[in-house]
Amino acid sequence: MNSNSKLVVYNTLTRKKEQFEPINAPFVGMYVCGPTVYGDAHLGHARSALTFDTIYRFLKFLGYKVRYVRNITDVGHLEHDSDEGEDKIAKKARLEQLEPMEVAQYYTKRYLDAMDSMNVLRPNIQPHATGHIIEQIEIVQTLLDKGYAYLSEGSVYFDVNKYNNETHKYGILSHRVIDEMISNTRELDGQSEKRNPADFALWKKASPEHIMRWQSPWSEGFPGWHLECTAMSRKYLGKQFDIHGGGLDLLFPHHESEIAQSVCAFGCEPAKYWLHNNMITIGGQKMGKSLGNFITLNEFFSGEHEKLDKAYSPMTIRFFILQAHYRSTLDFSNEALTAAEKGMKKLFEAQKKIDTLPVSNASSVNFDEVFSKCIEAMCDDFNTPVAIAEMFEASRLINLVSDKKETITQADKERLKADFDTVFGDILGMKGEQTDNSSQVINSLMDVILSLRSEARANKDWAKSDLIRDALAKAGITIKDGKEGATWSLE
Repeated sequence: MNSNSKLVVYNTLTRKKEQFEPINAPFVGMYVCGPTVYGDAHLGHARSALTFDTIYRFLKFLGYKVRYVRNITDVGHLEHDSDEGEDKIAKKARLEQLEPMEVAQYYTKRYLDAMDSMNVLRPNIQPHATGHIIEQIEIVQTLLDKGYAYLSEGSVYFDVNKYNNETHKYGILSHRVIDEMISNTRELDGQSEKRNPADFALWKKASPEHIMRWQSPWSEGFPGWHLECTAMSRKYLGKQFDIHGGGLDLLFPHHESEIAQSVCAFGCEPAKYWLHNNMITIGGQKMGKSLGNFITLNEFFSGEHEKLDKAYSPMTIRFFILQAHYRSTLDFSNEALTAAEKGMKKLFEAQKKIDTLPVSNASSVNFDEVFSKCIEAMCDDFNTPVAIAEMFEASRLINLVSDKKETITQADKERLKADFDTVFGDILGMKGEQTDNSSQVINSLMDVILSLRSEARANKDWAKSDLIRDALAKAGITIKDGKEGATWSLE
């Protein structure tokens, strides 16, 4: 699996592909914005987690030592993602008459369980916003001391105009113009506290009914949403690190505000490369909790949702997401999920078939070239759909060798198995679904049925042989006759 390609990534900050050169190679620091834990994870959450899990896996394959940090937002994320409204977790706690930490703990566990089922590796560090209040208060004080923040009625706001007037540019990541931001700002309660509608909260004074609150030099309150990632990324990765990732919906204002805070507090932009995965859409519209059009991962796994034709396994969801490039939109449909399921099964079947391939004195197929193309695709901004297309080519060649239309040596067969496992398993993160006793029973029954059919064919009882084949076809089981006997597979 040889490839001379160097890793190239699309940097949102510069809007172009750049050769990846870590600040302190071979160490790579990667920070990714994690979930706000007030409800079950949906397909959009899965896409972000799977995108950066695949990036994490590939960086490690390339030999980098990666410190992967993904946060848990358990305070400060307000309704409508503005500086006003009710904290999403506090609102859930009030509605369900629970402590906010009960809500956060419950949905954090469910999120991690869902990610585990899709074979998403845990990050090296998974900090919580509530565990870093002191660090956030310190940053607020630094910004106040440097004149980039101001106190207003117990809340502290970042002064966007001052930042912008000192050769900085608020909008450098999203490429927005500040005057347009101001003109599009909604009139919300609390705007009168700000000097400028584009200013954002660093610390909010808690209203009497607000449940989650901490003591600070300015008021009893809670940190602004944008502040937590600045505090935690700096603590665990330093003031400047390699990759900052997240969903495209976080680009503005969240990541934009992170840059402004870091530049003013620490004198530099926090990350060298900004990577953003695109949206999951449903009927052409973004899937999200705020729009009420989302399907949770647990509903996908159980099939219990009106928009689902059936249940889809965690690995099917993973394969479905990887079939699209992370920067492209991905539209949900039952047809697309079913096609992904069939394609995934073909690759798993090919992987299992490698052990049974007949060997020859010479190889007539070149699997090295196929897997080299897989790595080249991944080096081109983590192009998983092209890598998967090459895996299907490997599957086609495996079937040709299995049917004795092509040949392979023992050494090449062993290398094929190792390379297939590396790309399909280690890099793309695909693993076989766990089977229960019922599948073992089905395998045993199929052995009996194929034995009876083989006996009928030996006795030239073609009517009985065809009857068995057709009955199995109606049940969704395909029979394939070969020189070594019949094999079966689920459609």
